[in-house]
Amino acid sequence: MIDLKPYNTFGVSVKTPHLITVESKKALIEALRLHPNALILGKGSNILFTKDLQQPVIVIANQGITTENWENNLVKVTAAAGESWDDLVQYALSLDLCGLENLSLIPSSVGAAPIQNIGAYGVEQNQFFESCLALDCSNLTWVQFSKEECQFGYRNSFFKNEGKGRFIIWEVSYVLPSKAAELNITYAPLKNYFEEHPEIQPTPKKIAELVIAIRKSKLPDPSKLGNAGSFFKNPVIEEELALQLRREFSDLPTYPASDGVKVAAGWLIEKAGFKGYFNGDAGVHEKQALVLVNKGGASGKEIANLSVQIQKKVFDQFRIRLEPEVTIL
Repeated sequence: MIDLKPYNTFGVSVKTPHLITVESKKALIEALRLHPNALILGKGSNILFTKDLQQPVIVIANQGITTENWENNLVKVTAAAGESWDDLVQYALSLDLCGLENLSLIPSSVGAAPIQNIGAYGVEQNQFFESCLALDCSNLTWVQFSKEECQFGYRNSFFKNEGKGRFIIWEVSYVLPSKAAELNITYAPLKNYFEEHPEIQPTPKKIAELVIAIRKSKLPDPSKLGNAGSFFKNPVIEEELALQLRREFSDLPTYPASDGVKVAAGWLIEKAGFKGYFNGDAGVHEKQALVLVNKGGASGKEIANLSVQIQKKVFDQFRIRLEPEVTIL
């Protein structure tokens, strides 16, 4: 049995009978032919294991980033699914491309980014997504997905719904502007910084620098404190409930959403009394209530139980159901 503790950012110790690392299309297909029921894993940055696995694990570890010049100052950047997401962001910045700078330091693989439709500080990856190549596990053929076919939503995609378990993303392409025409500084700390420093012009590299500083000040490093980033999605509620809650809680942070009103999950969890709370080694980060952490000895089941406890208290207090962003197995 092989311990998966090094293969998940929560640092949870669970076992698998077999682990295969694949770096080529041929190796992936061969591995699936031998182990059709295998669990597919990238960086393990959005998963919580709660028990030992009966099936093998295939780790996607292909590497490589290429570029292709398009018209109108656009550049197509294609990255292998096994690449670190932040390595892709830094690569784009090294070429003075913009668009991904707000997504700096997200602990994900490139292949997981479209599945989760990762986002941060006013930007989601789908805004610059062009296409992805995936393996259809039902017949072991390769399929190219367009942006529309991926059905992106808030922390959601086709690959989390109808395509769940059927497709393995192998590479992802983004189209990025080579001129800083689409810089996003709507996130309050970014906006405030540039308003307070009018002599400093926003650039992709400066925004990335600020985002990295913000993330380091608020979020724990998974290599030092086990976590998977934001554990819950920010819930979207009906306008009527939002109005009721604003009357009860004048400091409730809300944001417009296409299908209602988005509420800050971290605020809800903190108001429910969980910020900095620990039960053994499973707890809630002291600086960001949206992040559940493992001090080192917590089991996945203990972390999952804590998440259920948080969900119940938040619902009882605010009538809002929190939905995990992390996949719980």
